[in-house]
Amino acid sequence: MSAEPLVPETKVLAIASHVRTLWRWHPAIGNTMAAFVMQTLGCEVAALNTVHYSNHLGYRQSKGTKTSADDISDLYVGLKQSYLTDFDVMLTGYAPNAKAVDAIGAIGRDLKLKASTKPGSFFWVLDPVMGDEGRIYVDEDVIPAYRGLLRDADLILPNQFELELLSEIEIRSTSDLTKAIMKLHQGYRVPHVVVTSVRFDPLSPFISIVGSTSCADGSPRLFKVDVPAIDCFFSGTGDMFAALTVVRLREAVSNEGLFASKAWQSPDETDALELPLAKAVEKVLGSMHIILQKTKVARDAELEKMSGPQGAMEKDSEKRIHLRKTKAAEVRLVRNLRDLREPAICHQAQALAKTESWNPARPPQSKGGTG
Repeated sequence: MSAEPLVPETKVLAIASHVRTLWRWHPAIGNTMAAFVMQTLGCEVAALNTVHYSNHLGYRQSKGTKTSADDISDLYVGLKQSYLTDFDVMLTGYAPNAKAVDAIGAIGRDLKLKASTKPGSFFWVLDPVMGDEGRIYVDEDVIPAYRGLLRDADLILPNQFELELLSEIEIRSTSDLTKAIMKLHQGYRVPHVVVTSVRFDPLSPFISIVGSTSCADGSPRLFKVDVPAIDCFFSGTGDMFAALTVVRLREAVSNEGLFASKAWQSPDETDALELPLAKAVEKVLGSMHIILQKTKVARDAELEKMSGPQGAMEKDSEKRIHLRKTKAAEVRLVRNLRDLREPAICHQAQALAKTESWNPARPPQSKGGTG
């Protein structure tokens, strides 16, 4: 396994939740997950944590504290006073309330202003963590607060439900999805969008990831990648996706020589499948899918061991069973670093025309080699 950095020297400010690492092989979620991924792949990471919890909320219980908006701002002021804000990328994730979102926005705008004389020298990746599958798990006032950040972000990573909240468009078809992405491109001038999970039919064996980099006129260049759904609930996959995207997009942009381009946007004549964003997503999913598959195998073996020949686990309380299952499904990342660094590109991007009907049912194409 090569130890050479995958990207040019990259300094990242990561603002997200912090959850205590459960064991050395389980990086949990939030900054615990994201910082580990980015550092493993060659980035220098400064982590500014929006919460400090004993464990993630998938356990349905936790202890810890939230970082106030004032404290988030003060921590950044401390970095600024010591001349420690020479960041190339900012990755922002979970914020517990609207005031925290506003504080994060002020930091992002300050860093963008600082870099305004050098196009492409600073890039903001915004993961608008609000909810999933129709359920909001932040305060309601977080939604308009995130909309207020869209014009300043370079890349946003909503899931299907979060895209609905941001765009105010109900998404039930490819046409709806395209309209929502176009609204972000044209209405909010967001250069890059990746919708991290799209599934119109809950019974479909596939989940689609849909991305787009806008042209100069705001029109989208749409692509999608279909991956087989894994029958297991994982926590921290959004943070893993975001962190891998930072690294793989920076790698692809470096290969294309686009660091001096505003928001790392490709020329309008670049085909959707040749976009750095499309190439990055292929590698991100190459790593994630195999690691999650291995996690599922390990999880099933652990639950089988817990059950024992007499079915001991079934005799436990419902709460105890849930805690055991959640623990068993923690992502096995540290044990699979080769898959993180050298992903097999098994799921290829496909061009998605604005009027194309949705068909995620065919098996994804495969091409040999590793990333």
